[in-house]
Amino acid sequence: MKDAMHSGESVVVVQHNDDTRKRRSRAPQYCSICTARIWFDPIDLVEPEGVPEPRLSWVLCKACHQSLQIEMNRSPVRSPLRLRIAMGMVATERWPHAYSTRVREYINDRRLVLFIAIGLIVAMVLHLILIVMIAGLK
Repeated sequence: MKDAMHSGESVVVVQHNDDTRKRRSRAPQYCSICTARIWFDPIDLVEPEGVPEPRLSWVLCKACHQSLQIEMNRSPVRSPLRLRIAMGMVATERWPHAYSTRVREYINDRRLVLFIAIGLIVAMVLHLILIVMIAGLK
């Protein structure tokens, strides 16, 4: 169930799900870093023993896992927190919301304007209904 990959002195625990039927029936899995859908062979990572509570776990795609392995091999840190630090370094590079783009800001602004417009229209219709009801009482 659990394989240990040794890289220097620290140990990273990797869990592989052997039951593929169980995986197919569950909801789709997404990478914890790049938020892309993982179609085949998600890699489950759990922090090793000795890290401060809570022990974190992640599901990674192959590309993010490869970047994580490169970062861990490059890291001079040899403590049990090595995985958490490397995960943070990879996430700063690969997370889609790490760097804002003009397109993303434009889409977010359009959503906000649309939300405000719909809210104002709903408030206007509710006030109109209230005025009509009050006028109908007389």
